[in-house]
Amino acid sequence: MHIVIDGYNLIRQSSQFSHLDQQDLQAGRDALVDLLAAYKRIKTYKITVVFDGAGAPTGMPRRDRHKGIRLSFSQPGELADAVIKRMAVRERERLLVVSSDKEVSTYCAKKGASVIGAPEFEERLMLACLADMKGAAESGTSDGWQPTTKKRGPSKRLPRRQRKMRQRISKL
Repeated sequence: MHIVIDGYNLIRQSSQFSHLDQQDLQAGRDALVDLLAAYKRIKTYKITVVFDGAGAPTGMPRRDRHKGIRLSFSQPGELADAVIKRMAVRERERLLVVSSDKEVSTYCAKKGASVIGAPEFEERLMLACLADMKGAAESGTSDGWQPTTKKRGPSKRLPRRQRKMRQRISKL
């Protein structure tokens, strides 16, 4: 699975990163990359963060790798949304897109990519990092409840495409 993140969308939707972004754009990017690097040590997924090229540091290449995270800046005059859409066309089902932008989410889902909103991804990111810090096993903790009967048959079963999408998101 390849996780592609709409960088500024996640930063500005986040309660943790938005105040850093308001003070210094580079500080917000660095904080996001640091957290993603910690997440990548736990889950070994390929992660790419796409930023709008207008906010790119001067002299920085359009593509870079920092702490194992791929950073990509769009061309001047191009939005990160266009870069993410191109990636969705290329990678289809292998891609998980993190963006709260409705247009990007809808387009990528139509192309077969899984989509998760920025706040939900941030929550999963924090939970995974906290679980790693505590040394807890990441398997779901049981509250003690066990079903008494087994469910039989495909009653109210989601379509295959939605089941696959849920399965990919649950791996986060």
